[in-house]
Formats: sequence, C-alpha cells, structure tokens
Amino acid sequence: MDSATVLTGLNLGYALCTLALTTLGLAIVFGLLGVMNMAHGEFVMLGAYAVVVVQKLGLPLPAAVPLAIAICGALGWAVERWLIRPLYARPFDTLLATWGLSILLRNLVEAIFGKGYQNVQSSAAAPMAFLGTSYPAYRLFLMALTVVLMLALVLWYRRSNAGLKVRAMTGNPTLARALGIDTGKLATRAFVMGVVLAGLAGVLLAPIVRVEPAMGVDYLLNAFFVLVVGGLGSLAGLTSGVGLIGGTQAGISSLIDQTAGYAAVLVLSILFLWLRPQGLYGRR
Repeated sequence: MDSATVLTGLNLGYALCTLALTTLGLAIVFGLLGVMNMAHGEFVMLGAYAVVVVQKLGLPLPAAVPLAIAICGALGWAVERWLIRPLYARPFDTLLATWGLSILLRNLVEAIFGKGYQNVQSSAAAPMAFLGTSYPAYRLFLMALTVVLMLALVLWYRRSNAGLKVRAMTGNPTLARALGIDTGKLATRAFVMGVVLAGLAGVLLAPIVRVEPAMGVDYLLNAFFVLVVGGLGSLAGLTSGVGLIGGTQAGISSLIDQTAGYAAVLVLSILFLWLRPQGLYGRR
C-alpha cells in the first residue's frame, strides 16, 4: 500500500472521527430525550474557548478539560432545569428556546473575546511516522480517543444499571415512573452528559481548528444531518450516519469543491427526511 493511499485513508478516518466526536453529545440529547438542542454547536464553541482561557492564563492546555466540564455541566444543568424541562411536551418550543440560547451564548462570547479568530498555540500539528507515511500525531490520538469514547458509551448504555434505566425511560416513560424510576433526574443527567461531551469535543478540536464565536453552526448542522440519516437511539445509527454524511461530504469535496460537498449532504438529508424519516436504524 503506497503512502498516498494511506494518507487518503487517514484523512478520511480523521474526518469521520471528528464528525462522530462532535455528534455524540447531540445523539444523547436528541436520541434519548427528543430535544433538538440548537445550542449544541455553542457548547462545542464554549469548550474551544476554555482552551483559549487557560492559554491566556499561562496554564497547560489539559487544564481546559476540567474547566470545560465545569462550565458546560453547570450551564447544561441550569438550561435543562429552567428552560427545557417545562417544554418537554412541546418539541417545537424547545427548538426555539435553544435557538435563542445559541444566539445569547454566541453574543456573550463575542462581547468577551471579540469576533476575530483566537489562536491556540500547541504542538498538535507535529508529525510522526505511521504506516509508511508522516501524519500529525494529534490527529491519530483524536481518532483513537473517538473510538474509545463510542465503545465506552455503548458499554455504559448496554451494561450499566443507569443505562438500563435510561432505556426504560426512553421506551416507556410512564411505565418507568410507575416502577419508581426518577425520570426527571435521569433526563437532567442525560442532558448534562450531552452538553459536556459537546464541550469536551470543543476542547479536543481547539488546537486544530479556527476558534471563533460562530464556529458552532457547522458542527450543529453536520450533527443534525448525521442523526437524520442514521436515525436515533443506537450506535449503529450514529456510525452509519457518520459514514454516509462524512463519506459523501469528503468524496464530493475532493472531486468538485467544498460547496458541492455541503450541497450533496443537504440533498441526501432531505431525501432521507422525505423517504425514510426514521433514518437507517431509527426507532419505529
């Protein structure tokens, strides 16, 4: 296998893993709670700005991890408790409410840091030898970490007692409450977990992407397209959606241009919404 083929495969794998990493949080919130969190991208953005803050303070970049967890966790708890919880039975209202939240968060970050790009200094682009070619070590780390996170999430969902309760709540909330399961507390934890994962994705991506207030929009759209195509509530749906959306966008972009890649993804998502609204592996 020549180095050009290996490099192409690595670039595709990196694109797919990045897409999966930024979709995990929305998959939990949308798939388990039925809440289309329009502020998902802004939580990714907050994680990225946590890296900017620790860098300005002269702290090592890993210090951004607990900072992002604290900020996104506290904000996620407050949002679920006072904004989302009264609107669970009104999905369109939750969409509008979280859309307003996304605008508020974006404007707050603009007021504090300005509209310009923030430069994160790191050695993330340092290359290493891998399968006969040179490739950034940090990208290899991100790909491996994404796979580990997805496997850990599956094990938690399928094997843990908390995962069993979440499955019961998702399948039949009324019966779950009758069995003594505190569905309100479970919903809060699921929402907080989803937004914390979004924030951690922002931390991990900050050294290799442009950090600016509007960066979350693309992540929200791509995550939504993945869930539309793959369906909600299963790892198979998430992985198939990532493969189709990421592969389509990467393939068309390399053959034509990036705009054509976005257009192809949009057309594919519209076709799924029209012909198979439950997605490939969605709950029927």
